[in-house]
Amino acid sequence: MRKLFSIILVIFISTGIVAQKAAKMDKKLFLENLMATQPQFFKSLVAEKDQLRLHIIYTQIHRNKKNKPSFSNYYFNQNPPAYFYPASTVKMPIAFLALEKLNELNISGLDMHSTMITDAANSYQSAVFTHPMAKDSRPTIAHYIKQIFLVSDNDAFNRLYEFLGQEYIQKKLKEKGYGNAVIRHRLQISLPTEQNSITNPIRFYDTSGRLLYEQPVTYSNAVFTSQKISLGNGFYKNGKLVNEPFDFSEKNNVLLADLHSMLQSVLFPESVTAKKRFKLNTNDYAFLRKWMSAYPAESDYPNYPSPEYWDTYCKFLFYGSEKVKPQSNIKIFNKVGDAYGFLTDVAYITDSVNNVEFMLSATILCNKDGIFNDNQYDYDTIGFPFMKQLGKLMYDYELKRKKRN
Repeated sequence: MRKLFSIILVIFISTGIVAQKAAKMDKKLFLENLMATQPQFFKSLVAEKDQLRLHIIYTQIHRNKKNKPSFSNYYFNQNPPAYFYPASTVKMPIAFLALEKLNELNISGLDMHSTMITDAANSYQSAVFTHPMAKDSRPTIAHYIKQIFLVSDNDAFNRLYEFLGQEYIQKKLKEKGYGNAVIRHRLQISLPTEQNSITNPIRFYDTSGRLLYEQPVTYSNAVFTSQKISLGNGFYKNGKLVNEPFDFSEKNNVLLADLHSMLQSVLFPESVTAKKRFKLNTNDYAFLRKWMSAYPAESDYPNYPSPEYWDTYCKFLFYGSEKVKPQSNIKIFNKVGDAYGFLTDVAYITDSVNNVEFMLSATILCNKDGIFNDNQYDYDTIGFPFMKQLGKLMYDYELKRKKRN
């Protein structure tokens, strides 16, 4: 009898282990199986996932009876993660850190709406005393953050990068558990490594002209982990083709999973440990959430007229590059990036009418010929159609997914 019981117990345990493994396997293949339901959009991309450096993270959000959320993550081609150039997605943590630094300074009268004057200490640095697109022509951190999320403005990022300083950025990201993140250079401006480590002197004033805070030119002592990253077949330099892989070793580098986690930490701060949260106050959260989900037409200062800036200008996941009127019931809180053929979007998508909410992040390399710096990328034929169809695929799945609450 004992022997029979032992046999039954072994079978029961074995069956349970098999079931657990099957469940894990199903979760691992979930996104791949879902994309397989629409082979006309995804079959060729899945087949070339490694060449395209295709990564996807999808997060289901479950609510209990008290409306408290919990999260389930699903990944596609994420382990081990291949390098992708994060482009403008690095602006998101820089915006968060700019507000955190203001809170840490804790100076009476100093806030995101204080006038921010950027000076130049060297010939390669540029100064900003007024901003024609800002209210009252006053450059402020709030104004720069709006520019970052509305149209992904590069100069706005550079000004916040200079306020923070390279060393501060690395220290703070490492403290929050993002030790692999590297944000070490300005955008759109090609400067040597040493010059990117030196950031401008900055002063803040209140509206009466009273000096609130002064920051001298800052020299970074940040030490970055050595990494050798070379991609492609060639690149253009000074108008000439160089038949060698393009070197990304001294470029910015942030994992998609880290960007995904950073966004979650601001939208759902209670869902992550205190260590991973940015030090933000109630007004900071409200401000960020408003402008992360806003469309260019919703802003007076700065003003972004159509058709140059259409409503869905920076909403790749769900709209791609379509110039359409956004659906009024859908809001997208996100940050996009595109450069060197890499196209990335990190997003939280909600539908207030149909009670849909989920997080979705994706990156794809749109550079079939393997030549960098030639401005001949496959965004329109590969990247934007993929982003649009992926967003809609996950949205349609969420519409049908049964939820307890």
